[in-house]
Amino acid sequence: MAPKKVGKKVGGLLGGGAAPKVAKVQKADWSEGFSKKKAAGVPDMTLLSTITNEAINDNLRQRFQNQEIYTYIAHVLISVNPFRDLGIYNEATLESYRGKNRLEMPPHVFAVAESAYYRMTTEKENQCVIISGESGAGKTEAAKRIMQYIAAVSGGDTGSGGGGIEGIKEMVLATNPLLESFGCAKTLRNDNSSRHGKYLEIMFNSMGQPVGAQITNYLLEKNRVVGQIRDERDFHIFYQFTKGASAQQREEFGLQGPESYSYTSRSKCLDVRSIDDVADFQETIRAMQVIGLSADEQTSIFRVLATILWLGNVDFVEGDDGNATISDPGVVDFVAYLMNTDAASVQKSLLTRIMETQRGGRRGGCCRPAGLMSDLMSGSVYEVPQNVPQASAGRDALAKALYVSVCEHAKSAADDSYNNLFEWIVGRVNVSMKPKTKSDYVIGVLDIYGFEIFQDNSFEQLCINYVNEKLQQIFIELTLKAEQEEYVREQIKWTPIKFFDNAVVCDLIEGKRPAGIFATLNDATATAHADPAAADNSFIQRSNMLASNPNFESRGNKFLIKHYAGDVLYTVAGMTDKNKDQLGKDILDLIEGSKDPFLKTLFPDKVDRDSKKRPPTAGDRIKQSANDLVTNLMQCQPHYIRTIKPNQNRSPSEYDDKAILHQIKYLGLQENIRVRRAGFAYRADFSKMIQRFYLLSPATSYAGDYIWEGDDRSGCERILTDTKISKDEWQMGVTKAFIKNPETLFYLEGERDRYWHTMASRIQRAWRAYVRRKHEAATKIQRFWRGQKENLVYARKRDYGHEVLGGRKERRRFSLLGMRKFMGDYLDVGGRSAQGEMLRNAAGIAAIEEVHFSSRAELLVSKLGRSSKLSPRFLIITDKAVYFVVSTAKDGRVSTTLERKIPLVTIRGVSLTNLRDDFVALNVNACEEGDPIFTTVFKTEMVCVILTLTGGNMAVNIGPTIEYAKKKDKKAVIKTQKDNSTGDATYKSHTIFVGQGEPPNSVSAPMPPRKPKVKKAAKAAPAAMAGRSDNRPTARTLPGAAKPAPPTALASIPAAPAAVKAPAGTARAAPSIPGRGPPPPPPPAAGPKKELYKALYAFQGQEGEINLVKGDEVEVKEKDDNGWWMVVKDGKEGWAPSNYLKLIEQAAPPPPPPAARRPPPAPVQAAPTPVAAPASAAASIAAALNGRASANGSSTPSPSSTPVLKLNKGPPPAPKPKPAIPAKPSLPGNKPTLAPAVPAAPKPPAAARPPVVGGRPPVPSAARPAAASSGGGPGKVALPGAASGQMSLADMLAKRAGGG
Repeated sequence: MAPKKVGKKVGGLLGGGAAPKVAKVQKADWSEGFSKKKAAGVPDMTLLSTITNEAINDNLRQRFQNQEIYTYIAHVLISVNPFRDLGIYNEATLESYRGKNRLEMPPHVFAVAESAYYRMTTEKENQCVIISGESGAGKTEAAKRIMQYIAAVSGGDTGSGGGGIEGIKEMVLATNPLLESFGCAKTLRNDNSSRHGKYLEIMFNSMGQPVGAQITNYLLEKNRVVGQIRDERDFHIFYQFTKGASAQQREEFGLQGPESYSYTSRSKCLDVRSIDDVADFQETIRAMQVIGLSADEQTSIFRVLATILWLGNVDFVEGDDGNATISDPGVVDFVAYLMNTDAASVQKSLLTRIMETQRGGRRGGCCRPAGLMSDLMSGSVYEVPQNVPQASAGRDALAKALYVSVCEHAKSAADDSYNNLFEWIVGRVNVSMKPKTKSDYVIGVLDIYGFEIFQDNSFEQLCINYVNEKLQQIFIELTLKAEQEEYVREQIKWTPIKFFDNAVVCDLIEGKRPAGIFATLNDATATAHADPAAADNSFIQRSNMLASNPNFESRGNKFLIKHYAGDVLYTVAGMTDKNKDQLGKDILDLIEGSKDPFLKTLFPDKVDRDSKKRPPTAGDRIKQSANDLVTNLMQCQPHYIRTIKPNQNRSPSEYDDKAILHQIKYLGLQENIRVRRAGFAYRADFSKMIQRFYLLSPATSYAGDYIWEGDDRSGCERILTDTKISKDEWQMGVTKAFIKNPETLFYLEGERDRYWHTMASRIQRAWRAYVRRKHEAATKIQRFWRGQKENLVYARKRDYGHEVLGGRKERRRFSLLGMRKFMGDYLDVGGRSAQGEMLRNAAGIAAIEEVHFSSRAELLVSKLGRSSKLSPRFLIITDKAVYFVVSTAKDGRVSTTLERKIPLVTIRGVSLTNLRDDFVALNVNACEEGDPIFTTVFKTEMVCVILTLTGGNMAVNIGPTIEYAKKKDKKAVIKTQKDNSTGDATYKSHTIFVGQGEPPNSVSAPMPPRKPKVKKAAKAAPAAMAGRSDNRPTARTLPGAAKPAPPTALASIPAAPAAVKAPAGTARAAPSIPGRGPPPPPPPAAGPKKELYKALYAFQGQEGEINLVKGDEVEVKEKDDNGWWMVVKDGKEGWAPSNYLKLIEQAAPPPPPPAARRPPPAPVQAAPTPVAAPASAAASIAAALNGRASANGSSTPSPSSTPVLKLNKGPPPAPKPKPAIPAKPSLPGNKPTLAPAVPAAPKPPAAARPPVVGGRPPVPSAARPAAASSGGGPGKVALPGAASGQMSLADMLAKRAGGG
């Protein structure tokens, strides 16, 4: 029993004589507009007011720019490739289309798949989806989505499918990567272009469950195997195989990289950014396993691929006699080894050609596997040496024969014998997916070439365009037929539709009497089969008989066909030879002599030499395939998808109007719309019509309820009559209402929208009156809270700043404003602005670092022989360090780089003057750069931030002078001098000149009050509606729907969110704010246990280091992040390498109560000195600072410039030299050495031996083609690149800029 579908009417074969069931439909809901996406254009182009190619293009452009890539023309889906993932193929979207008809949901490929599957299960008819469009338009992707949807909705576990329903689904989906690898390639227009046509038939049982599948292949592009234009590639499998093959395969097949083979490197395109060949190769292997290919079959396939690759490296040179010779016989030996045949036979078939002269008027002589004696009895046989071009052509013919060429007789893909590798793979897939039980119905998916119109069109384009003519003929015939049948069935008066019947074009190409193009080609090939140029001339002469056809024009060595999609000019040169498409006797004899059974499987047939029947040509085969395809499609109900490529650059935003107008023309979209519009533009069942528009008539609705008491047909008539639509604009059928023009439908939709707007306005008016008082009360509360919330935070920071300065420094007037905001990150380095991102990247700030302060500053820069000068900088302070970033201009380009990074642990104090200037000095540990002197208008806030981050353990020196280290061992002093004639502070010769400031004991002004807002007069509630009728009509159920439940509440008040938990790993809590009282002192606790480390190895130290003996226990005093630790042993201190030490595990004591944070220093008059903290607090601070220093991503000063940080222990010790870190000694049995592992020496190649059948010759080292890279020749190992994990600075910056 077919699954029940919501919103569909079951009829036809399932309905029988009973009345059709109508599924339940929900009542119209006013809330649908809340989630409705803003419309762009029209979703169905039969509703366009103007039917022109330009109007169609404009509608498609609007929808494309609104990220709506699907549009209908009635039942035809138009798809524009978005070149990006729009997130419209996920599980939720798929489920939303399940069980819905086409009009209930926006246009989508899932809607086409749902329609096909639903009609198959309900109407019990075969279905097919025909996908067409040019390369890169998205045909293959559409076919994938069709199979994705059908696999998802066709339920069942194992059921009656024999092999299991899920197994069949997996096998069907696995055909995609397999056929893409062997049948798709990178072209200029598309990275994954299908170079063949494919018709997939999914077979279902009576329950709608898949039981099997079959694939038919059409028109594989054989020339791509041996050559491609620049920047295109061969078929994907060759690059997957050469890049992703295992070591065993490389050894067995002599496999190297794709740059080593002529066929894959000639076009100079080895890699594609959007393709991962190695990962795709693994997916191909998995697909082979899913469809049931054995390991031996996979090995045979890869052997043929390797044979093709090595054939391309057979290079010919001209000998002394002018004939071709092989430059490297070793390549031929290896090819013979792969083909399991004799090398002499391969060489002979490549260098000579057997020519036959036939007797008895026999034409079309074909290849014969018998010996020369029998050939001499029927004619003469000649072995003709070939020149270099002829030998190259013969080599390429063999390669194409192995991959794509066909033998003398055409075969079905479902046969047990195959005629080349690709057909063998397709046939093998069909064997695996062959249904084990009876199949009742079929859904076919046709993914085939669209029309091709190039500058130079040849036999391939003729075949492709011929197939498209046949498909267009089906499209027009079935579309018109369905339209006519519906009008007759519904008893509608209409005008017959006139259309262009392209049957005349099909007859021109495939006709026999009079002879068409294919028949003329066959005659020309048979009469001059030995000379392609003579055969072409014969075709030109014979084609003059086709001039009577109005769709054909002969133009010298070219001819023109007027296709329905446009005029195409074809070149005759080489067309007859391509039509002949036969393998030479030399090739067949070579295959016949091979001892590889798989190779013979690809060429199983032997031609009967006594048969006088002409073998079928390529034209015969494509004509037969097209007719078989048409026969299959005519037995199915068709569904159409027309794909359009918006631009040639694969850009997700570019829309090329000229290119799309061309595609609109040759896809015949305008004709499709006119065919649909010739009758009625819109039609719907009576029930659907009422459900959509019953609100527009007072006789059918009251306050949103359906009140009509008559039948559905009379209800539709009443709605259309009450909306004052002319009777000429609509007709009533037997089960449907028909509307002629789209403007009428637009009018009905507009009236429906206006009804909802009117009703919404009434509800909103009452709702606003209800909530107005709540909003007014809430606004008052919010206004007060917003005014106080930020002020409290800023007031705490402001008071903290006053306490830090302690009345020791004159203030600037703007620093005391009441509206002063302490924002901290003024440059938004921690935000997402462009400037902030640029500064963060330039400074190299890690993602885990939190930015607490940033502003512009001016750094005092020393000038040789002159007074120092202030230079602009960017100042950034994080929880790790202080950064100075500088922007410099060079050659007209501005670059921003990190000038200096000062870890917070190295800052000993901050020095300021007692005047109102903005000069600040950071007193850091001794280093070559000295202490930075700079100015910033936010100096007080900056000092507070540094004190907060360091826990207040820092001296803030304020006085008439600033003492700082100009160099490592050079001290300097900057004096201050008041000069009221100076506006801003100026610096000259170690003196700061500044005017009078506000008194040091000044306090900030209070926050200014907000301006009161004028109260608005309350609006009076609207008067009650007069004349309201108390006789409310009785609500009735909508056609086919139960009485809907009353609407649910709009929304409930959301629950209060849970308290946000502080993120783990926070380095330090904010310090206590002065003015709130100090926190209670911590309870007395035992001192922390010392961490003891054990020496793993003996270490002989130098000056400043300490000697270790294996097993010594030492205490670590300081951990430097460069790999050296300060340790204490027997009361002596010294440096030791950290990788020589191991922590001695101890039982963890119960956690002590958290140590109290020391508040910042209280304001005093004299310059303060660092105040000692309690022992526990000092230990916590030291641990936190050490942890922050080690977490810092950049290097820190060495111990020679950064003394050990000691709290409450006097001055730091003298600097000690730090030597290079020695490598760990290797311990036998339990400790690996630190030296890099030395790879094992490669095995020497086996000694060369003469090639014999079945024996493996040495891999030839033929010269690489010109397009190949220069790294190593065949058989050589390329030099390794940089060690894994290493990255240069340029690569690091590029990766960071790219978001990597």
